[in-house]
Amino acid sequence: MSLEVEGVLHKKFETESKTESFQAREFVIQTEGQYPQYVKFQLVQDRCGAVDPFNEGEKIKVFFDLRGREWNGKYFTNLNAWKLEKVAVNPPPAAPVGDGGLPTEEPPFTNFSDGNDMMAGDLDDLPF
Repeated sequence: MSLEVEGVLHKKFETESKTESFQAREFVIQTEGQYPQYVKFQLVQDRCGAVDPFNEGEKIKVFFDLRGREWNGKYFTNLNAWKLEKVAVNPPPAAPVGDGGLPTEEPPFTNFSDGNDMMAGDLDDLPF
């Protein structure tokens, strides 16, 4: 099951050797939105260095697999990251500049009436 999510890199942890032949590294991103979440991901084996090029505070996209397993009657879930990308942050669009370097005025509001003499308050009468 392959998924992806964007967020700000909040924390990077060091690589840990779990056994002689298995290593893992964790990192946390903070999602955006009304209720931001701190989500921990795991990189394993040769992918442990995938988070190295990114700095805490950078916006990244994480591609990951959802993994689950049972051990001694307990259940564990991992978010196994396999690819990271930097997200380009687009600057806000510049205001159009008129003569003399000052922003141009917004065009006046246009009433798109279909000729049935509806008033703005009439739109509040919707049945749903």
